[in-house]
Amino acid sequence: METFARKEHQFLAELGLAPRNLGAFFCGSWAGSGPVVTSTNPANNQVIAEVVEASLHDYEDGMRACYDAAKTWMAVPAPKRGEIVRQIGDALREKLHHLGRLVSLEMGKILPEGIGEVQLVLDIGSFLFIACVHLDNDTEVWNPLGVVGVITAFNFPCAVLGWNACIALVCGNSVVWKGAPTTPLITVAMTKIVASVLEKNNLPGAIFTAFCGGTEIGQAIARDTRIPLVSFTGSTKAGLMVQQQVNARFGKCLLELSGNNAIIVMDDADIQLAVRSVLFAAVGTAGQRCTTCRRLILHESIYQTFLDQLVEVYKQVRIGDPLEAGTLLGPVHTPGSKENFLKGIQTIKSQGGKILIGGSAIESEGNFVQPTIVEISSSAPVVKKELFGPVLYVMKFQIIIMVIKYVFVISLQNLKEAIEINNSVPQGLSSSIFTKRPDIIFKWLGTINYGSELPLAQGINFG
Repeated sequence: METFARKEHQFLAELGLAPRNLGAFFCGSWAGSGPVVTSTNPANNQVIAEVVEASLHDYEDGMRACYDAAKTWMAVPAPKRGEIVRQIGDALREKLHHLGRLVSLEMGKILPEGIGEVQLVLDIGSFLFIACVHLDNDTEVWNPLGVVGVITAFNFPCAVLGWNACIALVCGNSVVWKGAPTTPLITVAMTKIVASVLEKNNLPGAIFTAFCGGTEIGQAIARDTRIPLVSFTGSTKAGLMVQQQVNARFGKCLLELSGNNAIIVMDDADIQLAVRSVLFAAVGTAGQRCTTCRRLILHESIYQTFLDQLVEVYKQVRIGDPLEAGTLLGPVHTPGSKENFLKGIQTIKSQGGKILIGGSAIESEGNFVQPTIVEISSSAPVVKKELFGPVLYVMKFQIIIMVIKYVFVISLQNLKEAIEINNSVPQGLSSSIFTKRPDIIFKWLGTINYGSELPLAQGINFG
């Protein structure tokens, strides 16, 4: 493989990767009898390496061992389980920069984000090592479920696994993991690190079982009665299918699906601070986060000033190889993602959207698109959907002035309008507001924010 052989990619061998890799880890060893897939670099669409995916036969062999290993693992005292998770964190820390580079190479996010993602796993591992000591006491007993299934997406191939697996492991559950089909090298590299810690501690490797594969393996996990809890991160469409399959057998589900997040900027906000925040919230990870800012709701009095500054900083965004210093926007993940971006732009234009900057693909061998700002009505149907790319919809809310005893007062009704726009989409995940006024903050957190679709998390910025 040309990419694998390059000098700057020698770190791949340090992670135990080879030009061809087996993609099923069970019973403490590697196997793979499914199809051979290629992992490609989204910056140039060149092949990095090959992976032999798991077959359903591999899955069944692995699940039997994982189910049996759970009996051993749940008998280990909680502090010892926490110690194992701490050791996994230490092993990941030794490979922090190599893993971060692999995330950038295979997924496409810029290097600081790739390293930061791996750091998130280390942070949750450290936290749980401390917390798990309190699980082992004489007054109460927490019983493990047995096996926890984790199905992760391409955009956070390390972090989502870490959050789920670390919690599951310290609570006494074994883990079966299916990574995203398009990031199999990260799945293999992460699994090798976890497996080395289990082996060093003379624990069954089947406590952590991993499969590279597609829909077939994911459906097997969803339908498997030996897995009482399945965590799924991905699209709403796929998540709904997983939920239905797990519910059909009375299993439990953890779902993290689409987001359509908004930032509200009030007239008193620190505009420079808000502009910088909106930039990375909308452009980071090429707009491929469920927490990406997709809608910007601006107070009418600052609308044009804010927008002019935002367009200027968009012009300065450096687009290119995510592994190069100074790059802010890497490629979208696949050629299909690029096509979806272009189709989305056509839909936006057909529904009255005005492209202020961007709106095109970049001619290159990679999957690069321009960061895009669109003026559009909040009622346009396309705004209600999640376009998984660096597209930001901008809209305004009006000033309403009341006269009370000859004193002009800006009514909180304008905030209500902004919140109604925020809540007008079917998705809910995170929302933020920029203001310096305590009364607005309390209204934002209070009952005025009640609607048919509530944001599941709210942020406040005092800038």
